[in-house]
Amino acid sequence: MNFKLPERRTKRICGVRINTVQRAGQRSLVRMASTRLPTTFGEFELIGFERANLDKGKTESALLLTLGDMHNRTPLVRIHSRCLTGEVLGSLRCDCQGQLELAMSAIADEGSGLVVYEYQEGRGIGLMAKLKAYALQDKGLDTVEANHALGFDTDCRDFSLAVAILREIGVDRVRLMSNNPQKVEALIQGGLEVVELVPCEAPPSPYALSYLRTKKEKMGHSLTMM
Repeated sequence: MNFKLPERRTKRICGVRINTVQRAGQRSLVRMASTRLPTTFGEFELIGFERANLDKGKTESALLLTLGDMHNRTPLVRIHSRCLTGEVLGSLRCDCQGQLELAMSAIADEGSGLVVYEYQEGRGIGLMAKLKAYALQDKGLDTVEANHALGFDTDCRDFSLAVAILREIGVDRVRLMSNNPQKVEALIQGGLEVVELVPCEAPPSPYALSYLRTKKEKMGHSLTMM
């Protein structure tokens, strides 16, 4: 299944950013280290990447987990944003841990695939701001309203680093495991072909139902369990 670029463009045009990386080298991508990572799902290769982002005045980091041969077939790919509250503290307010585990399990079942793990907590607003957003949600705001009340956009993430990593390892066609249309758009903007959109729906917790409903109704996420 092929995806055409929607007419609506995100607030961050990822294709422009990626072209800057390719032409000017302004954000050179560096492989920092690689190692074996035995997990409950199988043994992955873990690679750390860094990129100097002069526009933001900081260094961006991301992890790449790969399993098997990426070039025998179009790989199953998950672009995942860190969620400390869900993945470390076991929070039930979101589905982040469930999605990560679902993706790693699916990749292990296929025998190949990859996860790009980015440090974009709270859809890019950061951990402390995310906790403030949670406090506003406790008072009745939904996740989008809470972000706006704090002065943030609905989703502040930039997926251009994930695109750069995929290009670095020679992947230009993906089967994307996601419910988020913004990720599809970001990959297409970056010059990659999304040949299939694979659902990534973890069984919802009762505590996460409002959060998931908002993602479906206000952010256009493809969710069938709601």
